[in-house]
Amino acid sequence: MAKDKLVKSITSRDEDFAQWYTDVCKKAELMDYTDVKGFIIYRPYGYALWEAMQQYLDKEFKRTGHENVYMPLLIPESLFMKEADHVEGFAPETAIVTIGGKEVLQERLIIRPTSEVLFCDHFAKIVSSYRDLPKKYNQWCSVVRWEKTTRPFLRGSEFLWQEGHTIHATEQEARQEVLGMLDIYNSLGKEVLAIPFVQGQKTDKEKFAGAEETYTIEALMHDGKALQSGTTHYFGSGFAEAFNIKFQDKDSKVKTVFQTSWGLSTRLIGAVIMVHGDDSGLVLPPFVAPTQVVLVLIQQQNELVQRVAMELKTALEALNVRVKIDDSDKSPGWKFAEHEMKGIPIRIEIGPRDLESNEVVIAKRVDNQKVKVQVQEVAAFIPSMLSSIHQQMYDSALANLTENTRSAYSYPEFKDIIASKGGYVKMMLCDDQTCENLIKEETQATARCIPFVQEQMTPHCPVCGKAATKQVYFAKAY
Repeated sequence: MAKDKLVKSITSRDEDFAQWYTDVCKKAELMDYTDVKGFIIYRPYGYALWEAMQQYLDKEFKRTGHENVYMPLLIPESLFMKEADHVEGFAPETAIVTIGGKEVLQERLIIRPTSEVLFCDHFAKIVSSYRDLPKKYNQWCSVVRWEKTTRPFLRGSEFLWQEGHTIHATEQEARQEVLGMLDIYNSLGKEVLAIPFVQGQKTDKEKFAGAEETYTIEALMHDGKALQSGTTHYFGSGFAEAFNIKFQDKDSKVKTVFQTSWGLSTRLIGAVIMVHGDDSGLVLPPFVAPTQVVLVLIQQQNELVQRVAMELKTALEALNVRVKIDDSDKSPGWKFAEHEMKGIPIRIEIGPRDLESNEVVIAKRVDNQKVKVQVQEVAAFIPSMLSSIHQQMYDSALANLTENTRSAYSYPEFKDIIASKGGYVKMMLCDDQTCENLIKEETQATARCIPFVQEQMTPHCPVCGKAATKQVYFAKAY
């Protein structure tokens, strides 16, 4: 009964996906609300998900020659205004400090929505020669963007992220940086989050403010909407010209650097929830799960049960498995439902009856399948099971992505698919941004990316009939 009540407290995904998402965020103790809209508390279980992503990325960043730095929270308004396109893109979302202590500030201070201008100002001061290049920096921080509509992890007025900023002597090196970082983001999805991403370039309408080109990884949620999950940007020399970031090259000529930036945020926590979760709550991929294995004691006062649990915990921790013992006095049914809701990949049930046969019961969260395993074989069994669960989850998400990616050869067909089926719709497009604007206005679908591998579906743009120049993935999005 306790399990039934607990599971029913989460709204069904098909009944109300938005409410299901909120229920999971709250009941799985990932976050809590505060008295300021859009500013959430990352509770330990939710923050641990971010830490796992952070640890993977930080290792990859350092492996590829990047260094961590930290820039100030506040940006003088005069500095922020130095790059026109950038300012125009972020102006509606900026929060501004006007009073310090009891004094009205002589110059208003922008709470960082991103740190391009701070990095540019710093680069201009420390770079003078080709010997100073490249500079490959990253910072872990929070940013503030005053959003009108907020949702935990997906869109907040404050969120956690990493932002990389690099400058290079050549265009080729900068372009390699942009695509290389996109590959690292894609690997995070494949190796840690069990999420397959669609990769490609943003259209000019959707690119980052101030960038020449923006590249993206896009994930498809259970409800058929897309989620922009990470972006990399090639700036060329636009910011560098505005901030006078120049260097003397080997040929003694003074040149302007080529610049990039790239960022990924805690909205990936939302992606993990929505890609993998079910009506019982979270289903966490093993390599991002804060607890990979929970040992549930049946008759927790039984000495043999306690001893076997401690032995298994020690053996699993020696294999770097994240394991927790649940020896609480709650009923087994309540415990099972609680750990299912929190998405723990593997549950091991340890009870005196099974121990009579020297066995424990191992249950997989992803499909609820159970198997009995000899106690002495558990430690060797679990690592391979974690890997197989990860692959199973990735394959399932990939199948969902494939099944919900469709092609449209006419504009009426496009509108019908978006309205009735959702998911990604591939369609050719011309270079006239009017067509992209019309699609968004009439269907609420946006251009998610121009995929790297292009198919020539139709010679003409299905919207206006002009010559088609590119194939584009469209979807409704968060």
